[in-house]
Amino acid sequence: MTNIWNSSQDIDKATGGICSISHGELEISDKNTFREKLADELAWNAVFNTNEKLRDMAMWLIWEGSLCLGCPSASIHDLYMERVHNEYEFVTVPAINIRGMTYDIARTVFRTMKKSNCGAAILEIARSEIVYTKQRPAEYASTVLAAAIKEGYEGPVFIQGDHFQVNAKKYAANPREEIDNLKKLIEEAVKAGFYNIDIDSSTIVDLSKATVLDQQRANFETCAELTGYIRKLEPQGVTVSVGGEIGEVGGRNSTEEELTAFMEGYNAALGTSKNRIAGISKISIQTGTSHGGVPLPDGSIAKVKLDFDVLDQLGQVAREQFHIGGVVQHGASTLPEDAFNHFPKRQTLEVHLATGYQNIIYDSKNFPKELLDEIYAWLGKNCASERKSGDTDEQFYYKTRKKGFGPFKEKLWSLPETVKNVLMAELAKTFDLHFKKLNVVGSKKLISKYIKPTLVHKHFVS
Repeated sequence: MTNIWNSSQDIDKATGGICSISHGELEISDKNTFREKLADELAWNAVFNTNEKLRDMAMWLIWEGSLCLGCPSASIHDLYMERVHNEYEFVTVPAINIRGMTYDIARTVFRTMKKSNCGAAILEIARSEIVYTKQRPAEYASTVLAAAIKEGYEGPVFIQGDHFQVNAKKYAANPREEIDNLKKLIEEAVKAGFYNIDIDSSTIVDLSKATVLDQQRANFETCAELTGYIRKLEPQGVTVSVGGEIGEVGGRNSTEEELTAFMEGYNAALGTSKNRIAGISKISIQTGTSHGGVPLPDGSIAKVKLDFDVLDQLGQVAREQFHIGGVVQHGASTLPEDAFNHFPKRQTLEVHLATGYQNIIYDSKNFPKELLDEIYAWLGKNCASERKSGDTDEQFYYKTRKKGFGPFKEKLWSLPETVKNVLMAELAKTFDLHFKKLNVVGSKKLISKYIKPTLVHKHFVS
């Protein structure tokens, strides 16, 4: 646990001799101490300080500190568009959802990246995760950047809004209101430094329509509208990496006909070739996975048959016919280890990983049993309506325990360092394994060649 600031004098005391503010700009005089000592205190106050002014000051210091120390938030758009021209191949970028213990896990990611000279990795949070983990975009971005600072990571940091998803029920009730709510989240995210956003309007694909074009129409029209909105919000010099989606994970596999219908309709909706704005750089498809895996009665995860031919085929169409970087695989973290070798071989552009990492934390013999029991008791009381008839306890807790990260955030952040160190060491082994299998080890050179981050300064309010 780190000190909570109660006044501006506390900030002066914490930053004295380390950094100062001159004419609204941050100047760091002691970079090592900023990383080694101040980063912890900044992260803690950015998350847990209830004084809005002091919390925002911590966030500002983290943001500006990341610019000074060489780890700014950035878009991965240019790297993905180079894939269109075959400037590189056989690389699959991992997009890692961090639901809880965000500072410690992000530190572990950056530590692993430094060890493996990896530059191509994304840290992300989905629209739904923002709610149940109680991490608004500004908090998430601040925590991730503070972790990069703490670990002495240098290079662009890719922060992504995953599954910025249209809620199908709310859309059916009031389409304009649901789209406007999503726009509010997008504005909040871009302002916070999310320069990578995956739009998921695949939830409003209407399979009752007679043609594939009409089935995808609401999807591509909504994605195009939201792309245009993002382009109006993005800072000068930044092209936010935008992703689309044609098949909701957990449904049937995507087809070339669906991809073609979406892309042709989407491109037409963006405008003519003369005035068309930058579009998506990637598209998510369904190949047989499900988010989090399917828990069996004993708590184990059902095996899935993933169709790598779909990834190969649609990725080629995406690049050659529609000139975007390729296809994205969701719901992959619970797949067996030998599956990961296939993603770069099949030219998968990006793969999303979440629940498998969560499971390492919760299932570790080193996770405090008393805290786990407390979390499960809370789930039993507050998530009982989510329990399906016939669910065993193992199935119920497996599906709902992700929702324990929000209400128990401070307790998880406050675990003894000895406990956190062991848990993070277990996670690091899996990060290291996945980075190797996805062929992003040594990708720092690739990132340095194609990504030139624009340093976006934020206005200082005293």
